[in-house]
Amino acid sequence: MENQTAVKHFLLLGFTEIFWIKILLFLLLLIVYLLTLLGNMTIILVTVLNGHLHTPMYFFLRNFSIVEMGFISIAIPNMLFQLLSRQKTISSVACFTQVFFAYFLGIMEFCLLAVMAVDRYVAICHPFRYSIIMHHKLCVQLVVSCWLVSFLCSLTPILFLTRLPFCGPNTIDHFMCDSAPLIHLACSDTQFVDLLYLVIAIIVLLGTLVIVVASYIKIISAVLHLPSAKERNRTFSTCSSHFLVVTLLYGSCIFVYIQPEQQRRLEFNKEVSILNMAVCPLLNPFIYSFRNKRMQEALRVTGGRWISKWRISSGPATANTERM
Repeated sequence: MENQTAVKHFLLLGFTEIFWIKILLFLLLLIVYLLTLLGNMTIILVTVLNGHLHTPMYFFLRNFSIVEMGFISIAIPNMLFQLLSRQKTISSVACFTQVFFAYFLGIMEFCLLAVMAVDRYVAICHPFRYSIIMHHKLCVQLVVSCWLVSFLCSLTPILFLTRLPFCGPNTIDHFMCDSAPLIHLACSDTQFVDLLYLVIAIIVLLGTLVIVVASYIKIISAVLHLPSAKERNRTFSTCSSHFLVVTLLYGSCIFVYIQPEQQRRLEFNKEVSILNMAVCPLLNPFIYSFRNKRMQEALRVTGGRWISKWRISSGPATANTERM
């Protein structure tokens, strides 16, 4: 079947045309974007440079941070450009590419959350066998499997989506290209593609959610049997912060992608998507890493090293300046 696409560009409406709101949105999104990149890059550097953090938990966190930086970079830079300019069009190729990577990295995010939950379950419930079970080869295999599953689950529906003919309206009421508004614009039967995206969303979201919830139920059950109240409180504090991330991610995505009424989804997914696209990647580094005592100590040590190197390198230059 030959591709009958006539529309070569799509028009993204974004959020508003009111000038002062656009400037406010630009500043907020720019701050969120830079903080997200800084936070996740810090996690990657600190966990790589500190040997005692070369463990499965931080190996998964490094991959998670890479995914988060990629995920927020899918739409936010383009949105920042649109807020400062009148250029709101996006080519069909760029639009479909954006849809693919949004699903690819989004699915990867949920797969890694499930893997990280299982890793915490093994660490807490089987501490003496942890290093034997979660050996490096298995960790690499799990991460590679996540990338492969995410790629295949994203590639299959996008191939069908690009085959749809778009020969009429090209206006997308969103700040980015998404499958739902694109399917709504197609001028042929879209039932199969819509159903395909829905089935993949249900399998990925509910499948990984079951793994996450089951792992934390086991963890909570094990923690309740700990004799130390301090240990129980510390573990419950960690679990509660992790559940905040899970609630935000799964809640927003279930709201956007698993709804029976297509028109209702088109009306509200723009507002909810910004939560998933911008806010969650910002919160994740602070919730998963910076509240961790080992990470805090590693940050202090790494920061101290960099300050010492800077003082040593700037010392001779300062001394020469004083002599002159």
